[in-house]
Amino acid sequence: MSTSPGTSTGTSSGTTASVSTHILDTSVGRPAEGVAVHLSARPGRDADWRALGGSATDADGRCKDLPPLPEGTTHVRLDFAVEPYLGRTAKKQADAQQDAPANRDSGPGVFFPEVAITFAVVPGEHYHVPLLLNPFGYSVYRGS
Repeated sequence: MSTSPGTSTGTSSGTTASVSTHILDTSVGRPAEGVAVHLSARPGRDADWRALGGSATDADGRCKDLPPLPEGTTHVRLDFAVEPYLGRTAKKQADAQQDAPANRDSGPGVFFPEVAITFAVVPGEHYHVPLLLNPFGYSVYRGS
């Protein structure tokens, strides 16, 4: 299997960790395409966050080109900008489900405009962090 920069085959070098992610929209049972994802890291609990860059999810809901983590990283943050994606899909979903919250509730069209996930890492490990998303909730876990 070949990889491009910033991707991983599931292993990492012994001096740094690696990260990958994907998003599944559980309200429609499909990958969430076109969601911006930003990656930040820090070398300790009290250190400042360093923005490393970002990507956007592809048709499979995957970010295949997240930047590598710097040596010494102990904490990672993934910021998912879900509001544009949910805004595009919410109206279609509400119309398909007559009693959907977007049709019956007043207020903002998107309850969670962004999702920020912070987790600890150790050198040599790969961390796959899937986001299961719907308009009114989300879940994450350490995948494989």
